[in-house]
Amino acid sequence: MTSGNTSIDRLMDSPGGMVLASLQTAAQRYARVYIVLFLLAFVTAFPMTGAVVEWLIAEDRLPAGVDIIVVSPVEFLFLQLRMAASFGMLMIAVTLVLHLALFGRHHEAVQARVAELDLQLPQPGRTAVLTLLGVTVLSFGGLMYAWEWLTPLLLAYLTEDAQQAGLSTEWRLSGYAGFIVSLVGASMVGFQTPVVTTLALRLHIVERSVLKALRRHIWFSAFVLGALLSPPDPLSLFLVAMPVIVLFELSLVVDGVLRDGRQATSAQ
Repeated sequence: MTSGNTSIDRLMDSPGGMVLASLQTAAQRYARVYIVLFLLAFVTAFPMTGAVVEWLIAEDRLPAGVDIIVVSPVEFLFLQLRMAASFGMLMIAVTLVLHLALFGRHHEAVQARVAELDLQLPQPGRTAVLTLLGVTVLSFGGLMYAWEWLTPLLLAYLTEDAQQAGLSTEWRLSGYAGFIVSLVGASMVGFQTPVVTTLALRLHIVERSVLKALRRHIWFSAFVLGALLSPPDPLSLFLVAMPVIVLFELSLVVDGVLRDGRQATSAQ
């Protein structure tokens, strides 16, 4: 317990802790921007939700023996609202990652740490472009993970489990589509772990030693994220949380390899 508290204290005393403390104030300052962004994304996505639902409930995409039913006159409308809102929240999450990259780079605590270590930060434009590229690629990776592997696996498991118990498999439209939207959204958000980790390390917001010391807290947070964003069953939680943990550990490995390579080059 003492070790965990010490690690958290080190984080809060580091440039990363100072950035997080002041990022809340900065986010409040730009709250109207986030609200406008959410509304624009919501309005853009809402007209397309009907086509997405129609595509999701196509017979060739449903498990065998499953029928989709609507039990309320407004169920389809509420589902459309939920899907558009999910898209809006995803856009805010992407914007927050970009905000973290630019805000953290120019934070006085980070600048002081960089000057102390006599280092150079990546150019702002390059940081923004690479961050946006990483967010886009990893979002697509999360989408493909959820749609091509995670969703078919869970749907087949849940369907067979119910059918073996002698139950008829009639799923509510909102439950079925909401299940998929939750999995896709959670996976796309979770797959941003390498971007956040790499930004924190490359911009010297957090030191590697601090992240390693906080490893168990980060793992626990991954399962909390899975519980909040994924459907409420243990298997979904595990399969959403594990990529976050694996990607975090891979990010540390890749950063260590690149760091050793840079140090070897500078020594020559």
